[in-house]
Amino acid sequence: MTDLTGKTALVTGSVQGIGLAIAEALAGAGARIAVHGLAGDAQIEEVCHHLRDKGAPQAEFFHGDLRDPDRIDELTQAVAAWGGADILVNNAGIQKTAPLAEMPRETWDTILAVNLSAAFQTMQAALPGMARRGYGRVINIASVHGLVASRDKAPYVAAKFGLVGLSRVAALEYAASGDKAKGGVTVNCICPGWTETAIIEPQIEARAAAHGGDRDLGIAELLAEKQPSLRTSDPEEIGALALWLCAPIAHNVTGTAIPIDGGWTAQ
Repeated sequence: MTDLTGKTALVTGSVQGIGLAIAEALAGAGARIAVHGLAGDAQIEEVCHHLRDKGAPQAEFFHGDLRDPDRIDELTQAVAAWGGADILVNNAGIQKTAPLAEMPRETWDTILAVNLSAAFQTMQAALPGMARRGYGRVINIASVHGLVASRDKAPYVAAKFGLVGLSRVAALEYAASGDKAKGGVTVNCICPGWTETAIIEPQIEARAAAHGGDRDLGIAELLAEKQPSLRTSDPEEIGALALWLCAPIAHNVTGTAIPIDGGWTAQ
């Protein structure tokens, strides 16, 4: 069992989906959680209470619009004043599809800002403190689209490929920080394939309707072109891997981009 007692984790986009599942896993190991995301007051209160019930000694919400570098500075400064992040999970992301020739410039700018530049900024703020303490974990939630491309996703694929490259640079720069006993400082990407979140639910429902409401057949059809397992992942699976990466035993796992994709990137 990974024990994160005394550790602080900032998880961006942690009010739902994969981010919430990661926050739950870290809370269950005793970490206090800096919650972040787009949510109203009632949802924020519910998530923070839920994470405390899961085992976090503290769970507090921190504002920060990831499209705006000044707001990101305010976010990282607030977390630093709270004690600083021992674990940084860059999970927040957005996507919009269109052919490259039709992709609006503002969409490109926004997706790159949220999915890549924000991670650079949070890492730049957090990593020096991790190095001083001799323990730190950066886990960037990339995508299979950080490893392989798909049509109509130029800014998303560019951002996710960039996130994998950024993570490898940071992994090299901080590889010698800390020691085996403390756990060192590592930087890794997790690259999910099709994962059961609210984002894909409308697509599943549409495919299921074409099969008389059979959800399993709908999922299989949706995944058939890309994911050989024909099974989606649950967010908790990504949370379990993130938790393992935080353990001291993972001190030499750094600079990786680990797919959870049912064989998608093995093809």
